[in-house]
Amino acid sequence: MRKFTRIVTVIVFIFLYIPIIVLAVASFSSGADLAVFKTFTFDRYAELFRDSTLLVLLRNSAIIAILSTAIATILGTAAAVGIHYSGGRIRKLILSMTNIPMTNPDIVTGVSLALMFAFTGTILRLNSILGFWTLLIAHITFNLPYVILNVMPRLSQMNPYLTDAALDLGCTPLQSFFKVTIHEIMPGIIAGALMSFTMSLDDFVISYFVTGSGFVTLPVEIYNYTKKPIHPKLYALFTLLFVVILLLMIIMNLLQGRDKKSKTRTVVQSGIIGQQ
Repeated sequence: MRKFTRIVTVIVFIFLYIPIIVLAVASFSSGADLAVFKTFTFDRYAELFRDSTLLVLLRNSAIIAILSTAIATILGTAAAVGIHYSGGRIRKLILSMTNIPMTNPDIVTGVSLALMFAFTGTILRLNSILGFWTLLIAHITFNLPYVILNVMPRLSQMNPYLTDAALDLGCTPLQSFFKVTIHEIMPGIIAGALMSFTMSLDDFVISYFVTGSGFVTLPVEIYNYTKKPIHPKLYALFTLLFVVILLLMIIMNLLQGRDKKSKTRTVVQSGIIGQQ
């Protein structure tokens, strides 16, 4: 049975990563045909960094990703703390509502937000409301659940007596949060922020419905590129984006692994001290 599951796992990973590997290899080829690798070259990457249009689009995507991640991380952490200290029924209800944006199809979320923004624009008598701010609000909206669901388990695992001890030692509730709670839940905050950044950086469906002509992100513009033969320099762009997201995922897993090891070490040391 183990051998069978390993074979299935290998097959799944092959189907997942062969297209990406082919794309990455093609980004170093001097030819334009994906099926034929000619000579090794970095010309595609040089062409990419000389293309001012693509760099502006990449900058727009980075701006939206960074801002939405920062705001969603702050709001999501505060919401997670509020949910954690809420009553049982209210807590279950809010958590169920938090899961809806993650399970809801992106196209439904995108159309709903577009209609909401259009309605707001009609009330405010604005001809074109879609732009930077609507895009930012949309990205914050779908990033919030990822932060909340990453911070909540950390709050549940935290020793509740730590905050009580801080309050007994003279800290105010706000000081107790910044000096004790935030340090205990920091791995969850970082994991939620990294996940939010990756989701925001490559989002297309929701962004397509809420973006305007004045501020366009890279994934939305790439959709227009697919209507004609793709230039090989885009292979280099896709490869770089994949590497960035891969590095972020590795960092997130390393942080989570280190946090688990430190918690295990603390539990073991506490047990030894208790036996003594």
